[in-house]
Amino acid sequence: MRTEPLDLAPGGKVYPRPMGREGLLIGEVAARSGVSRKALRLSEAAGILPAPRRTASRYRVYGEDALALLAFVTQARRLGFTLAQVKEIVALKRAGEVPCPHLRDVVHRKAAELDRAAADLAVMRRRLHGLLRSWRAYSGRAAQVCPHIEHSATPKLRRTP
Repeated sequence: MRTEPLDLAPGGKVYPRPMGREGLLIGEVAARSGVSRKALRLSEAAGILPAPRRTASRYRVYGEDALALLAFVTQARRLGFTLAQVKEIVALKRAGEVPCPHLRDVVHRKAAELDRAAADLAVMRRRLHGLLRSWRAYSGRAAQVCPHIEHSATPKLRRTP
């Protein structure tokens, strides 16, 4: 009697390896890529990850190339790219185009957005530190909610009639 080797999948469940299966089950891809099963299914639904083959019992079977694509997606997300941007970049590659020139433009715009956001945060930080320095000066003054905020040196809001 021949026994099939068993592999211990994440979560401690034991599944026999199907005979003749080429590729990786969703749990194997999740474990090797560090991406959750749910994220894999979402990437597939969004069209970022191509639909995998299915076994007779409807298990997803991914090719090894899915790991490289997921590594790209993970790194792009770490750099702040949205799923829509990642999908667009992957679609360009699938269409046979070289996505790097397009991606350079996206990176340039994203860096400029971050520079603007960093400048805005620096202004907000200065204002908050100024508020902390003047905290005692406004104690006891009348206010709708908090005199420290309402009488701070930040620009006043105009009331609309």
